[in-house]
Amino acid sequence: MTMKLSPIIPIILSGGAGARLWPLSRAAKPKQFLRFGSKYSLFQNTLLRCSSPIFDNRPIVVSGESQRFLVAEDLRNIGVAADIVLEPMRRDSCAAIAVGCLVALQRTPDAMVLILAADHLISETDQFIAAVEAASVTSAGGLLTTFGIKPTSPATGFGYIKPGPSVGQNGAYKIDQFVEKPSAESALQYVCDGYLWNSGNFLFRASVFIEELEKYAPLVLAASCIAVNKATRDSDFLRLDPEGFAQSPQTSVDYAVMEKTERAVVFPVYYKWNDVGSWDAVYDILAKDKLGNAVDGLGYVKDGRNNLVNTRGQLTALIGVDDLLVVTVEDAILVTKRGQAEKLKEFIADIKSRNIGLPE
Repeated sequence: MTMKLSPIIPIILSGGAGARLWPLSRAAKPKQFLRFGSKYSLFQNTLLRCSSPIFDNRPIVVSGESQRFLVAEDLRNIGVAADIVLEPMRRDSCAAIAVGCLVALQRTPDAMVLILAADHLISETDQFIAAVEAASVTSAGGLLTTFGIKPTSPATGFGYIKPGPSVGQNGAYKIDQFVEKPSAESALQYVCDGYLWNSGNFLFRASVFIEELEKYAPLVLAASCIAVNKATRDSDFLRLDPEGFAQSPQTSVDYAVMEKTERAVVFPVYYKWNDVGSWDAVYDILAKDKLGNAVDGLGYVKDGRNNLVNTRGQLTALIGVDDLLVVTVEDAILVTKRGQAEKLKEFIADIKSRNIGLPE
């Protein structure tokens, strides 16, 4: 007999700044609100993936105060209504998920929630829905499920999960180990040993997550309860109580709960997934010409190979060059070799330290 489950409530985490995609992504408009070769922003595509009947038709979006109008506009433009929970300050993923779960439990005591980052790209929607549906059986039984991506390369930009013994008949595994972003040599070994990329997406009963928070991160739970109980509502915006939320430790859900709980399992998935975490990742998802050039916007490449051009509003032309990344926006131009994600991060930190006036 199949267990009848309530519709899954998507909880979309949309508080990131997306600094690794500077100069296009800014604090005022982070990467989840940008479009990369698509009609929709990354945030909108995340919402549209959750339009199947297995999902509740009113998602919960956890975002920052400064992004509230971007969230509302993106929702309105695709005709989706949501509860928008506004964080008064950043407290990392654990507190964001905690307040999302508490809001979901106000709707229904048996709420099943799907935690999704707003800025990931999953192009194979049918496979995504099938994976969520399959994993929901395991999660309904009281386990905290994280989705592990089958690696396509020994990437050093992701965390990894080592699967342990199988759990039941639904394809989930106990988690043997969480691993931070590795060296190139370690990443290659992890792929050979069957490790999975850590997607940072989760599926579980909200009440079960709250129980584990009480055990392993009680300060996060206490602060989140105060923040939600004293929240004020303004139309679709739920403004968390600043004093209460400020009491939460700033910690990730993996560190606070998933690495400690006995209820954590990983569900391997095989759909195409990209966290769009660097310009190299953007190059991977864009269409390319026969010479490997990817152009997004008013750009042109002549006699060049494997270039990425991203331009907003002004013609950007490359002639006779290979393997370049060129990004042009109104107040900044970035030119570098492709594959320099870490150097870009260092550059931004260096410019800020010199008070040169980095456009943000």
